[in-house]
Amino acid sequence: MVHPRFRSSQAFKTVRSCKDSKCPLGIRSYFREAARRPQEVTIDRSTKWNKHSALLASLGLASGYAFYINGQEPLRLDKPSIAERDSLTKRESGVSASSPMRLRMEQFIKDQQNDIVRELEKIDGGKFRRDEWNRPKGGDGISCVLQDGKVFEKAGVNISIVYGTLPRPAIEKMRVHHKAMDPSVESLEFFAAGLSMVLHPHNPMAPTVHLNYRYFETANDDGTPQSWWFGGGTDLTPAYLFDEDAIHFHKTIKKACDKHDRQYYTRFKKWCDEYFYNKHRGECRGVGGMFFDDLDEQEKDQENLFSFIQDSLKAFLPSYMPILERRKDMPYTEKEKNWQQVRRGRYVEFNLVYDRGTSFGLATPGARIESILVSLPLTATWMYMHEPEKGSREDRLVEVLRNPVDWID
Repeated sequence: MVHPRFRSSQAFKTVRSCKDSKCPLGIRSYFREAARRPQEVTIDRSTKWNKHSALLASLGLASGYAFYINGQEPLRLDKPSIAERDSLTKRESGVSASSPMRLRMEQFIKDQQNDIVRELEKIDGGKFRRDEWNRPKGGDGISCVLQDGKVFEKAGVNISIVYGTLPRPAIEKMRVHHKAMDPSVESLEFFAAGLSMVLHPHNPMAPTVHLNYRYFETANDDGTPQSWWFGGGTDLTPAYLFDEDAIHFHKTIKKACDKHDRQYYTRFKKWCDEYFYNKHRGECRGVGGMFFDDLDEQEKDQENLFSFIQDSLKAFLPSYMPILERRKDMPYTEKEKNWQQVRRGRYVEFNLVYDRGTSFGLATPGARIESILVSLPLTATWMYMHEPEKGSREDRLVEVLRNPVDWID
């Protein structure tokens, strides 16, 4: 934060554009070093407010240093948080390819949210409700929700940007997968950004689909990344199984994976089948897709992984929209609608009992509960001791969920 007295001054304008060789007193080099070694800047009240002293004062305040006024004790100011740093960067220079990954991921998922919502509104004919919200301790989000549409009973396409502080127990737990995290500190600032989507169509012949892509980072005192990783995936959950739909969905995912690593699809498809699994039911939530987590520098460099995330998220519309077009207007019976409600009950069970994203969200102070639980369907059913008729389409689905299929030969 820059003191208002100097924001409009020539000194403030000069320091934003000057180079080390031209900057008075080598001021940029001084404060870069000071950012690594906190120290005090002393300015006497009698000092003339010339160009040099104005630079010192404005930068001193901006960098969180203290200064003397008329012999008083130093005022120790807090260092800017990464939320404050990012807010300043966006205001002053926007987001570009050279921006921190935090800001690039945030901009990317916001753009993708707009693209996805626009296409879903075209096929449904209804409009999403758009709620923008802010977290008091840093971060914001946009929840786009459509209920009781023509095609969708409930659809949620949400993004969340979260800044916060990890306590030592959380750091120790995360270090199991991320050794770059400093084990000696009591707390670490963190950033998390993600796009999460769940679509529940009215028609039981049209499958539910889920998608989530996210980025997590912890920061050093100077705002640079200490550790980072990507996670995400997408999966299809039909009430009635059409093999061609599952094959199309998986082939589209595989195409996105193969652009980056030909082992990704096989590896992440297996991970998906294992993760989206209702242990108490002995069955998968759906017919799978891909899932991955904790992809960091041990996997590939940050730019390559970000490119993989971008291609995977952009693959959603071509993976799902053709399926929805084929199934949204198919005829169905009351019995088939009831079966859809039973399967949705299984979906709810997984989300509330096993899903790590839901658990993390509900445990995060200041979290927006409505956004976290938007993944739940508008309606669902739990029937006592319900078993599908042997040899029926419902029975075949359950058999596939208990024994995952390789959809691509």
